[in-house]
Amino acid sequence: MQRLYDFLRRHPMGVDAFWAVVLFGISLMSAVAGQATRGTDAPALIVPVALLLCLVVALRRRMPERMLLLAVALGVAQLALDVETMAADFAMLVIVYTVAATGARWASRLALAVGLSAATAAQLRWPNQDASVAGNVAVVVFQTVPFALAWVLGDSIRTRRAYYAQLEERAARLEKEREAQAKVAVAAERARIARELHDVVAHNVSVMVVQADGAAYVLDAAPDQAKKALETISSTGRQALAEMRRLLGVLRTGEHQEGGEYVPQPDVRQIEDLVEQCRSSGLPVDFKVEGTPRPLPSGVELTAYRIVQEALTNTRKHGGPNAGASVRLVYFDDGLGLLIEDDGKGAPHELYEEGGVDGQGHGLIGMRERVGMVGGTLDAGPRPGGGFRISALLPLKPAH
Repeated sequence: MQRLYDFLRRHPMGVDAFWAVVLFGISLMSAVAGQATRGTDAPALIVPVALLLCLVVALRRRMPERMLLLAVALGVAQLALDVETMAADFAMLVIVYTVAATGARWASRLALAVGLSAATAAQLRWPNQDASVAGNVAVVVFQTVPFALAWVLGDSIRTRRAYYAQLEERAARLEKEREAQAKVAVAAERARIARELHDVVAHNVSVMVVQADGAAYVLDAAPDQAKKALETISSTGRQALAEMRRLLGVLRTGEHQEGGEYVPQPDVRQIEDLVEQCRSSGLPVDFKVEGTPRPLPSGVELTAYRIVQEALTNTRKHGGPNAGASVRLVYFDDGLGLLIEDDGKGAPHELYEEGGVDGQGHGLIGMRERVGMVGGTLDAGPRPGGGFRISALLPLKPAH
């Protein structure tokens, strides 16, 4: 049965043609029986009308609007030529349903009007002389109801198909939107990793370069200082490798990682260690915390750490040999304030905006992006009398 059902679904025109042939045979038999009993309706008129009505059934799916017009013309011809109703007139009921389900809107409205008036026109043309007026009205109503039901059924199927098509379109659109959002998320993650790598490399490598230069300078005169500088280079390099492993681990989700656990993301508590590292590398840093320290959102803590790290790295790179810096952390009720200043010779503000004197970095650009991601504000620029100042306010809740 399932194979038969699948075959019928694959060949709808064949099914319609089969029922058209059956309907034509029934119409011929009814016409012959009617002529024998009543002697009416010459077969010469019945046969072409029945044949064309059956053609309406056979081609209803391929050209519903044209078949509707043909059925209307045949109905008018029956009324004009006095060809009484026959079994083939069932095609009018079929075409009303078909047009309501798949035809154009104008054809659907025409089918409804024709269907509702067909029974009335037939009753007026061939009234039942033995029935009363009420009986004729009842016959009209009884014959009109099937046309109305056929049109309602077809229109409901049209509505359901449109609803399903809308659901499919919506599902396809949502799928495309999900793919677009996934691509955006991937791009944002790559940008975040790029900023993290920039901060790690820019800070730690600059510390290592400064220490290496210092060690080479005092290697013969002060071996102890050179040894201390080499130890700082070693620890800084290990820290940089650990952070880079953590960042690159994000790109290897689902794979087994060797080499131990990754270090957690830096937070506000590690700013003091960062300051000590800068001091050990020869940069004097004054560090103070105001307010009551408390846990902050991870995004705010990482942003604060990276801002301080980038600011001190810029001081070391651009501040000159005798530069000093100060770092202030201020805990407010609704956020965290940062103030990083240095008294070095500095670089023009435009060069900082471009990412450094060499034009290769993205220092302040990355800071602004980080602060913007947590809904904060950043103010950076030269200080009066020399040096550079970076001020940031990081709210506890992102701005909407």
